[in-house]
Amino acid sequence: MVDDWIHQLPLEDVQQVTQVGGGDVNQAFRIDTGKGSYFLLFQPNQTRSFYAGEIAGLHAFKEAGILAPRVIASGQTSAGAYLLLNYLERGTGKQSDLGKLVAHLHRSESPNGRFGFDYPYSGSSISFNNDWTDSWTELFVNRRLDVLAALLQKKRLWTSGDVKLYEKSRDRIVAELASHTSKPVLLHGDLWGGNYMFLADGSPALIDPAAVYGDRELDLGVTTVFGGFTSEFYRAYAAAYPFDEGYEKRLPFYRLYYLMVHLNKFGSSYAGSVSATLRQISRENQ
Repeated sequence: MVDDWIHQLPLEDVQQVTQVGGGDVNQAFRIDTGKGSYFLLFQPNQTRSFYAGEIAGLHAFKEAGILAPRVIASGQTSAGAYLLLNYLERGTGKQSDLGKLVAHLHRSESPNGRFGFDYPYSGSSISFNNDWTDSWTELFVNRRLDVLAALLQKKRLWTSGDVKLYEKSRDRIVAELASHTSKPVLLHGDLWGGNYMFLADGSPALIDPAAVYGDRELDLGVTTVFGGFTSEFYRAYAAAYPFDEGYEKRLPFYRLYYLMVHLNKFGSSYAGSVSATLRQISRENQ
């Protein structure tokens, strides 16, 4: 099946094609050639525009001086869309270096002083509107949390009690964000433990971005959901870019968002975590 379209890629002397893990959205392959190795993302039955947002995010990372995969080529074969990247060899490294790298990412400010991105967020089960706006609440609450809440109700993953708890928590989130000055900076957008790696020389790199210009606390909140970031990471981050006052109160907002994404994508196994986070927000922001 792969042989039917692999020869359509802009590569010469392909010696081996190995399927590897690529998340829940893409098929992914390591391609070894006479000139080196490459990482290929492939999406069947899609046009070349499918990867436009990811390419723009990787270019933004490059401009910000963030170590991430480099775009080699993108396009469309007879079977679907592809994105060809340089292959990064894994190694081991220090969480403190990772913390400094993420802090450096968050020092890259929005080019127009607004929140958003030139392309929407497109996942396997949901898309979010990233049109530019002056309001972080508009982008985060109206276009992300509310969209997720509507989907969870439609899929009957929420009870009427969950809906009421969300409405109460939403009021708390909006009020808290109104008293906090959010600054639009470059975010990874999906910064869980599987989306960073250390290279063979120990350098940290960020992979698989869902880039958007938003409040940096979204990335920080996401790091706390599934682990993979140690106290060393947070200390190094804070030394390079101190946390804003009251950040502990706001991080649950972003944990809630990420857990709602997973509840929508994977189903009821995340229902308890979402409900617990909603209750936490309701209690802690009274």
